[in-house]
Amino acid sequence: MSSSILQIRRALISVSDKSGLITLADALSNAGIEILSTGGTSRELRKAGFDVRDVSDETGFPEIMDGRVKTLHPNIHGGILAKRDSKTHMNALEEHDIRPIDLLVVNLYPFEQVTTGNPKIETAIENIDIGGPAMIRAAAKNHDFVTVITAPEQYPLLMEELLTLSGTSLAFRRKLAAQAFSRTSSYDYAVTKWMTSNLDMGEHEKPEPDLNIRAPAIQSLRYGENPHQSAAIYASDQSTASVLTAKQIQGKPLSYNNVNDTDAALKLVSEFSEPTVAIIKHANPCGVASANSLSKAWELAYKCDTVSAFGGIIATNRIIDEDTANLITSIFSEVIIGPDATKDACKILSNKPNIRLLLTGGMPNPALSSQQIKTILGGFLVQSRDTAMIKKNDLNIVTKRKPTEKEIQDMLFAWKVAKHVKSNAIIYAKNKSTAAIGAGQMSRLDSSRIAIQKAKDMAQVHGLKNPRTIGSVIASDAFFPFPDGLLSAIEAGATAVIQPGGSIRDNDVIKAADDADISMAFTGIRHFNH
Repeated sequence: MSSSILQIRRALISVSDKSGLITLADALSNAGIEILSTGGTSRELRKAGFDVRDVSDETGFPEIMDGRVKTLHPNIHGGILAKRDSKTHMNALEEHDIRPIDLLVVNLYPFEQVTTGNPKIETAIENIDIGGPAMIRAAAKNHDFVTVITAPEQYPLLMEELLTLSGTSLAFRRKLAAQAFSRTSSYDYAVTKWMTSNLDMGEHEKPEPDLNIRAPAIQSLRYGENPHQSAAIYASDQSTASVLTAKQIQGKPLSYNNVNDTDAALKLVSEFSEPTVAIIKHANPCGVASANSLSKAWELAYKCDTVSAFGGIIATNRIIDEDTANLITSIFSEVIIGPDATKDACKILSNKPNIRLLLTGGMPNPALSSQQIKTILGGFLVQSRDTAMIKKNDLNIVTKRKPTEKEIQDMLFAWKVAKHVKSNAIIYAKNKSTAAIGAGQMSRLDSSRIAIQKAKDMAQVHGLKNPRTIGSVIASDAFFPFPDGLLSAIEAGATAVIQPGGSIRDNDVIKAADDADISMAFTGIRHFNH
């Protein structure tokens, strides 16, 4: 075991990402550290006036095969892997004229970035780094004697160590070594995932890559769903508009439940192209509406369930304006999230300092594919995100009566909402706004009954003669196993139905719709959401 403080005499730098490179090299040069380098990194450093020794001079062998082979040599790996407190190792260095390398600065070919752009297979393959991971693993393994840097973000920490200690501490090297193995692990996983998704393997079954989650902790939370549970936020992708990338303008820090519900709200409104507002409570929408203006969308969404909306999460897919802000502040809300807000709207919302206002700067792409991960005892359940969408031409009209154009638009609206309601889900919609929502029941019939009762309650609250389910359409996230759920909707005044179909009793359900002279469309797609 080495002493705690390691002096650095020689460094090898080979980086794809050259940000911060000159600043780092300047610090190393001022500390009297000799610099070895490769290819483009060497040229960049020489251009800046630094004295650099090429790796090819160190190995006595030129870079070959378009740079595929340059550092895979005993003079490099021996210099990295030698244990300085081992007489045998040090004798081997002397015998073969190998000089120790005390600092390795390597970041890898940008495979992850290159493959996000759907490149040619040859391009992706050429961006698989071989020598870099080998050196990083060697240095990390020998961290008692070698400091390994794998990202520009680590440069300031290294320079601080050099400035205060004239070397690096063992604790620092251990931390960097752990980060180095994490980096090579995530890199290899990215390559594996790309290969299994993009390469034709003929008759051979494609292997399922091991789950590799690399998500840095970005915030500790006071507690989880309940005060006795610990919680934190981890970020796996900060390139898309999300709750994690949003700028918080005002309000207390977000809680676990706030983050969960706000994420659900943002994903829901991102499905719509028209100005849309969604009000979420306990991860379920209690009101959603699209309209010509955001303020009108708010009014319609709020009318769906004014009781549940209290203390909810509000999401918009348009810039929050003054009129909408005035309406929103008429009730208590936990969080408001949208792409932006006008100055006047922000001023109005600031009068309610307890409201958390988040501005995302844009909207997430609802078609963006990603993994959904749930923990189970002893492991994880992983699936692709539900990005399925239905258009008018995808509908299979199975009843004698065909839907009107207005009914089709309301069905498509209700179907989008259904994707984001916990199963069993029943959504009544009218004029592109939810009239009633039944969520999360063990029976589809119970979900329908709850929705109908809520609609009746809201009719009384708003002084309406009839509930808004009269003349509405109904969406069901899965097929009706029996006609009873449909009959309940017919009794509530629904005139059209959208559902996946696929039940062994579809003919019975279709007959019930025909007997009531209502329209029904099958989508062929189910939207279970548990």
